[in-house]
Amino acid sequence: MKKQLLYIILFIGFLGFSQEKPKVKVSVDTTKIRIGEQINYQIFVDNIETGVVFPELQLDATGKIEIVETLNIDTLKNRLVRKYVLTSFDSGRYVIPQQKINVWSQEYLTDSIVVDVATVAVDTLKQKMFPIKAVHNEPYTFEDVKPYLWWLVVVLLVLALVLYFVFRKKETLEEIEARIPAYDLALKKLKELDDKQLWQQNKIKKYYVELTDIVRAYIEREMRIPALESTTNDLIATITDINKSSSLNISDKALQKLQRLLKEADLVKFAKYRPLSNEIELHRNDAEDIVNIMHPSIVGNVKINDIKSIKKTIIVQKPIYKTPSMLVKIVIILVFLLIGFFFILSISNVAKSVENIKNTIQQNSLKINTEDVE
Repeated sequence: MKKQLLYIILFIGFLGFSQEKPKVKVSVDTTKIRIGEQINYQIFVDNIETGVVFPELQLDATGKIEIVETLNIDTLKNRLVRKYVLTSFDSGRYVIPQQKINVWSQEYLTDSIVVDVATVAVDTLKQKMFPIKAVHNEPYTFEDVKPYLWWLVVVLLVLALVLYFVFRKKETLEEIEARIPAYDLALKKLKELDDKQLWQQNKIKKYYVELTDIVRAYIEREMRIPALESTTNDLIATITDINKSSSLNISDKALQKLQRLLKEADLVKFAKYRPLSNEIELHRNDAEDIVNIMHPSIVGNVKINDIKSIKKTIIVQKPIYKTPSMLVKIVIILVFLLIGFFFILSISNVAKSVENIKNTIQQNSLKINTEDVE
């Protein structure tokens, strides 16, 4: 019985001495680097495979050492390895403090590591020096011009109104008369001709020119024939043909009055004929009678097909195309100016962005060249 107890005690002691305690240590591939180079920092835990907790890595107190990458835990035979990739972009000497590792709720401390970070020596004789870059201007955005947008709209509207009143097209006398019915216009002009008293002032030729022009213009508008450009014989022949081939119902007496008026007016205008006062008054009355006689028949009975059937030259009224008013044109121009303003603003932003990209590329190129120089 005593021997069995002795064997049990010896066996337990042997097991206690054969099981080694966990060992924790750290290693780095180098302790001296240049700015931007990397360090491989590793934590080893030997004599154990489970129950190990790696806490968050604690770096130097100044925060100059940075973690680039944290790798997964490697499990080897009876060993756990945790790897970190570190770097620094500031020269100096830094201490990576001790790390606390928990193994089965028991805390173990690693050794601290001192790392020296050196600057890159630049040979100014070989390396080209670049001038200091100017301050980069930020590109304009819509928010920058938004406070001035309403002022711009107001200015453009005021400019549009000024241009409208300055350059607006004043209505001509012909445009005003074109809106008056032919019959009313003819009577109005006959009344105005009477008020001028031209023949009483011995301006007989001028009187007959205006008198026949009133009659011819009336016929041209009502019958749509070139009365102002036609000779007396051609005009009478054209009206006679239209009267025969349609339902104008112009009496021969009215045609004779018109022919007599035009022929005697031609004598006054081209042959220096001087009619008597009663003849002038008769011609004036004939002109008004012709207007009154031809007005109802032309308006009520003439058909387009009847006029087209005549072999004489007929005026064909062209379609009326309304051109935009001056105000509309000015508004369109201002809209295009506003669009051009924003287009130029966009081009300016693009140009500034390209310039900033070029400056960034040059700075990165300079940095890369600096790192390559020993």
